[in-house]
Amino acid sequence: MESQDRYRQGWERLKEVDGEAGERVIESLGDIVPDFARYLIELPYGDIYCHPALDLKSRENAVVAALTALGNAAPQLKVHIHGALNVGCTRQEVVEVIMQLTVYAGFPAALNGLFAAKEVFKECDGLGKSYRQIKHLCAGCSPGIVTGKAASPFRSQVCMKLLSFHP
Repeated sequence: MESQDRYRQGWERLKEVDGEAGERVIESLGDIVPDFARYLIELPYGDIYCHPALDLKSRENAVVAALTALGNAAPQLKVHIHGALNVGCTRQEVVEVIMQLTVYAGFPAALNGLFAAKEVFKECDGLGKSYRQIKHLCAGCSPGIVTGKAASPFRSQVCMKLLSFHP
């Protein structure tokens, strides 16, 4: 696959998984290391995230587990907790994945992960003021979140689930 195709495919996958949070990470790198931003789009999202053997929910659970185990990647962990919610993981599933790491990564890493999840959940709850504010969690639905017409049935289910938490 050509680099341009990898980039395009990666950019679409990044938006699907991480929405505006992922886009902000890429934009923040543009003025200092644009090549690194391109690598970040092409390799993980253009190549790895597009392998067919795992669905996005399984991939995000794995990433949340790995970042929790590292214990020193809170900003990235928060982006991927948002991503996990965005691709259909429930809050309880995110918490259970992080709690599982207590046995393998230790209490400090698991506690840090749980506190990161708590911050993300609080941020999501704060978005309940309007339909437009939750749009970044449903990047695949835009502009359907406002019109009620989602990009796909799966996205529609995810958005309705999110919106049910935010009347």
